[in-house]
This record gives sequence, C-alpha cells and structure tokens, in this order.
Amino acid sequence: MQNIDLHNHSRVSDGLLTPTELVTLAAGNGVTTLALTDHDDVQGLTEAAQTAGNLGIRFIDGVEVSVTWAQHTIHIVGLNIDPCNIALLDGLAGIRSGRMERAEKIANELAKAGIPGALEGALRHAHNPNIVARPHFARYLVERGVARDVRAVFKRFLVKGKAGYVKHCWAELGEAISWIRGAGGVAVLAHPGRCVVGRDVMDRLLDEFVEAGGQAIEVVTCNHTSDQVAFFAAQANRRGLLASRGSDYHGPGESYLEPGKLPPLPPQCVPVWQAWGDLTLH
Repeated sequence: MQNIDLHNHSRVSDGLLTPTELVTLAAGNGVTTLALTDHDDVQGLTEAAQTAGNLGIRFIDGVEVSVTWAQHTIHIVGLNIDPCNIALLDGLAGIRSGRMERAEKIANELAKAGIPGALEGALRHAHNPNIVARPHFARYLVERGVARDVRAVFKRFLVKGKAGYVKHCWAELGEAISWIRGAGGVAVLAHPGRCVVGRDVMDRLLDEFVEAGGQAIEVVTCNHTSDQVAFFAAQANRRGLLASRGSDYHGPGESYLEPGKLPPLPPQCVPVWQAWGDLTLH
C-alpha cells in the first residue's frame, strides 16, 4: 500500500523540524513517497533527499510559491521540480527579497498594538533568516504569553482585520506556474479550501489557474472537510486536473495531522503521481 504525502515544510521555511527530522517522522508513519515543499526556498531538498534515500522512501523535490491573485494570497506547490533551474531560483529569490520588508511592517503594526520587539523575536524563531514568516511571529507571541498557542494567535493577530496584518504583493499566478513548469515540475493549487471566497470567485480562480497552465489541485489536505474534498475532487475531474494529497505539515503542536496521516484520494480522482510513471528512489 502506497502512502504518498506531497506537501510538507521544514525549518528552512516555517516548519519546526529539520529536513532530516521531517523525513524520519514521515518514514515512521509509513510514508512511502514524500515531498518537501518549503515556502519560496529549495535549500532543504538535498538533505531531505539524502535522508529519504537512507530510509528507503521515494523523495519528490518540491517548493511552495507565494502568489497574489485578485488581492488574495494563494499558494502554488511545485512538484518534481529541478531545484537547480535558474529561472525558478531567480523567481524564488525575488519573492524572498520582499519578506524582510513585510516582516518589518508586521513588527511595526504589532508595536502599535502594544507588542514591542516582534521582529527580533520572530528572527529568533526563523532558522532561515531569508524566510521570516507569520508563523515565526506567532511563535514569538506565544513565547510572550499573548496567546496560548499558534492557532490562537491566528485568530487574534496577523490576519486581515487584526493587529499585525500587512498586505503584501507576492508573485503573479502566471509567472509562478511558468517557473514551476519551466523547471520540469507540476503546478498544484494548494489547499484551495483555505481560500475564503464565494463559489463565483473560486470558479474564476480555477479557470485562471487552468488557463495559466496549472496542472493539479490539492484535493486531500489537513484542513479540507469531507464536503470540500468531494467538491474539489469534482472540480479536478471537470477541469481535467490531476489530484494531489498533502498534509501541509509544519511541526508538532501546530499541525492538524502528521505526514502520512491523511485519508486517501477519492477513487474518481487521477493522482498527480501517475504523471511521473514509475518513481525511482533517490
């Protein structure tokens, strides 16, 4: 029985575990094929691939690209990419260059809300200084005793309409997909159920995703309800998209599910991994 998990994060971006620790956890959970998909960076792939090879797990090189679409932040996962592709690397570097500017603005907004020192605090939690993300600020706020856990932080801070929220422009949808496909990868719309939009806007997003060359959609992920799984499975079939499965794991105490602990794809879906044929071990 294959157990394939194609969306996970290490502390190269905003996860809590090293690439080695993440792969080891996945192996212990019976994962047979794993992708590391850190935000806007591929630095952890070599370490993860080496560990996966040692443990007998098939490994997929991946990345999760931050995108601004119609004033919404969405994420496009790239799977089976060439992590040495120059255009992809240049695009990701451009995204990372704006992260510190956003981090400084978030810290300023939190200071206005009576929470000083947030940038320094977030940087202490960011193992990769080029990727300072909202979870790093959230961990600092938990450390300060402002909230009991990271989930509670995101109910009170850092999101639209709350203290610490900062609007930011990421990559465009079309360019993110072109980087992924140019690197030989499959472009996957990540956790679409997380987008708080109406049905008409979701239809528009899916239409533009397909028109731009998107190839797959994440049907099963940690925060999709059973109704959302059924809805996005139907959307994948109607639009000729492949279906992906990924836990979006960030670390102990912060994620709903560990790697490999997801339900299977609905039987009517065409799995994204079928596009790769017989995967070989690293």
